[in-house]
Amino acid sequence: MFAVVRTGGKQYRVAPGDKIVVEKLDGNAGDRITLGDVLLAGEGSNLKSTDGLTVAAEIVAQAKADKVTVFKKRRRHNYRRKKGHRQQHTILQIVAIGDQKDQKKAAPKAETAAKPAKGKVTTGEESPGGEVAGTPTPNPAPNNDEAAGADKPAAKKAAPAKAKAETPSTENAAPAKSGAKKAPKAK
Repeated sequence: MFAVVRTGGKQYRVAPGDKIVVEKLDGNAGDRITLGDVLLAGEGSNLKSTDGLTVAAEIVAQAKADKVTVFKKRRRHNYRRKKGHRQQHTILQIVAIGDQKDQKKAAPKAETAAKPAKGKVTTGEESPGGEVAGTPTPNPAPNNDEAAGADKPAAKKAAPAKAKAETPSTENAAPAKSGAKKAPKAK
C-alpha cells in the first residue's frame, strides 16, 4: 500500500518501511507521530478513499542539511555580503498506513472495563471505596532540619570584593604596529 502525504509544504509518496527526509518536526528520536494530511492512497493501481486515513511514522533522527552559501554582490559598487545557512530536517521511517476510524473503534472497547460505576465521580487518586489508591511517594528531601528549611538564613552571604581588578593578559595579543604614534609620557 502507498500514500501521498503533505508535510512542510511538500508532498511525499510513502509506503511502509520507507525512510523520508522532511522539514523539521517537533519530537525526539524514537518518538511516533502521525501524518494526517493524506492526499492520495492506494494499493497497486486501485485508489482508496482518504477520509480519516493517517500515516504512522517514527522519528529516526533530527539532522541538518548541507550548508548553503548565500553571496550577494553588486559589481563596481564594492558591495559583497556572504552568509551561510543549514536547514534543519527530520528523518522519518514510515511504520504503517491505516485508518483512523479502525483505531478509534478498537480503543473504546479496551477502556470500557476501566470505567467507574455510574453516578459516582472518582479521580485517579482515590479508589471506589474512598481510600487512597497506590503507595505514597517518599519525600525526596533528607530528614534533617537544615535541608527541610527550619533554619534558613535571611540573605545569602556576598562573595568578598576583589581588591585589585585584574588586567587582561597580553600574552597572546598581536604586537603593536610600528607606525602607530605613541602618547608622550607624563612627567
